[in-house]
Amino acid sequence: MRVTLQRVKSAQVTVNEQVIGQIETGLLLFVGISPADTEQQVDKMVHKIVSLRIFEDENEKMNLNIHQINGGILSISQFTLYADTHKGNRPSFQDAAKPDLAEPLYNTFNQRLTVALGQPVQVGKFGANMQITTLNDGPVTINLECER
Repeated sequence: MRVTLQRVKSAQVTVNEQVIGQIETGLLLFVGISPADTEQQVDKMVHKIVSLRIFEDENEKMNLNIHQINGGILSISQFTLYADTHKGNRPSFQDAAKPDLAEPLYNTFNQRLTVALGQPVQVGKFGANMQITTLNDGPVTINLECER
């Protein structure tokens, strides 16, 4: 499981010109699922995300987590995080889970993230062509990967 996480001042996702999810201060997550991923990895990733101290305290030091700032989360499915560009100029996505495996695990991830966060997680639409608008904060972008 791979997650690219961005600290944001705001973010929103649009499908067919309609906003389907949006947050103010918080985290924008791009979530990739591999065929080998399990619910155990989902739990580890959820714990890591809500525990990361990447928000600034009163001394401008990254010392606060998402709970401490009462921030929101926008989660977007992103199979392209598993792009393999080693051969040729067209990426291969053979390391990404097929939708029948990825979608239920992505939904489980969002449900468990909602519980851990204590508020609903905003989400995109799995498999849809989405437009993401964000105002990055910092910028702070972190790549996370759960070991298999």
